[in-house]
Amino acid sequence: MIRIGIVGYGNLGRGVECAVHHSSDMELVGVFTRRDPQTVNTHTHVKVYNMDELLGMQDQIDVLVLCGGSANDLPKQTVELAEYFNVVDSFDTHAKIPEHFSNVNQSSEKGKHVSIISVGWDPGLFSLNRLYAQAVLPHGEDYTFWGKGVSQGHSDAIRRIEGVKDARQYTIPVEASLESVRNGENPTLTTRQKHTRECFVVAEDGADLKAIEEAIVTMPNYFADYDTTVHFISEEELMRDHKGIPHGGVVLRSGTTGFDYENKHVIEYKLTLDSNPEFTSSVLVAYARAAYRMANLNQYGCKTVFDIPPAYLHVESGEELRKKLL
Repeated sequence: MIRIGIVGYGNLGRGVECAVHHSSDMELVGVFTRRDPQTVNTHTHVKVYNMDELLGMQDQIDVLVLCGGSANDLPKQTVELAEYFNVVDSFDTHAKIPEHFSNVNQSSEKGKHVSIISVGWDPGLFSLNRLYAQAVLPHGEDYTFWGKGVSQGHSDAIRRIEGVKDARQYTIPVEASLESVRNGENPTLTTRQKHTRECFVVAEDGADLKAIEEAIVTMPNYFADYDTTVHFISEEELMRDHKGIPHGGVVLRSGTTGFDYENKHVIEYKLTLDSNPEFTSSVLVAYARAAYRMANLNQYGCKTVFDIPPAYLHVESGEELRKKLL
């Protein structure tokens, strides 16, 4: 059995707990938290430890799955823990991945461990599909559409506006643009032409609704470059209609082959997710299996999804995979 430890117990940590529970080759050793362990109730009643206890349990854990945030937790946490454990994280700040890789790689090689970073669906599975599609159709264009789904970061940005009590923000692909790509038209699309944003906001009593809406639609890096619609609703409506965390998206490669590029082809990979964190957690757990197998082969250092043989992800043997899936 592969012995798994979870660092952090929010939506992602709970999803990892669920995925490990349903994995026949894994067992959960414990959850590690910065909170008071007595205040953390896990679904499977696995023991909860304080983070200070983690380094003393190196011989009891095969792989740590790190479930912190990319902004403040993982840039430090993954680097520190990769020296002492095989680790998997979901670092998703695309522009900073090369820097994160370099820092984690140094720690992993120093401690002779395996680390796999930026695991999830984007970056992660979508990254793989972009790679495969570019390799197969080198003459073409990539397109990625996200949604319809809840953007947790954008929702949080709205909640930080004065007068906002709670909020959910949905990223929605522009259907006409998506169909143009599917038709092989290779359109050149601006940010505004690819996605719209729809916001559902619960305002504090007496708050200035016009000021809140203006702050949202003009917010740089979040909403200013998009057609954004703001709906003010009650807290009851928000809890009733927008409680979940669905998401998904589509990766497409539109390309041509032929000596005169006369034949068009479109590759499409689509995800429709009821629960973004639970799906991401399931990807993390599959890559934890790969980290364990690579560690047993002394393949130390930092890896990404590009470096992992697909067979390492699956619970079954290579022989079974060739028989059933090839």
